[in-house]
Amino acid sequence: MYLAAEGAHNPILPIWQEMVVGTISFALLVFVLLKFVMPRMEAMYQARVDAIEGGIKRAEAAQAEANKLLEQYRAQLAEARTDAAKIRDDARADADGIRQDILAKAREESDRIIAAGKEQLAAERATIVRELRTEVGTIAVDLASKIVGESLADEARRKGTVDRFLSGLESTGAR
Repeated sequence: MYLAAEGAHNPILPIWQEMVVGTISFALLVFVLLKFVMPRMEAMYQARVDAIEGGIKRAEAAQAEANKLLEQYRAQLAEARTDAAKIRDDARADADGIRQDILAKAREESDRIIAAGKEQLAAERATIVRELRTEVGTIAVDLASKIVGESLADEARRKGTVDRFLSGLESTGAR
């Protein structure tokens, strides 16, 4: 049995030829990985890092541009609000001016109408007074003719008598 054990391979100790072939294969695999695969992996890793960092930089630049545009928008909005307030104030001032002009024209028209009315009333009053004088004179002459018994048909006499009568009435009414 001892012989069989001497010729038999010990499972704990590897065969030296396998060790050499395994070492050469491992060294060849490491060489291929280091020479061809690792540079490509490093290049892909670097490209990925650059893409991420570039994306971050582009995002930061876009954010800065957006903030700049937002500030411009806010400035334009504030300016537009200021302009709108100015236009609104100008419109109110114009409206007040127009209203004052219209009111002034209305007052002038009202004063003109009142003055025309007063003139018309004065003219009508004068006409009525004249007509009443004539009518009162005619009635007075007729009445006086009946009382005195003489004819006052003469126009000159009648006019003189009427004027005296009316002057007497005015002086009596003034007392």
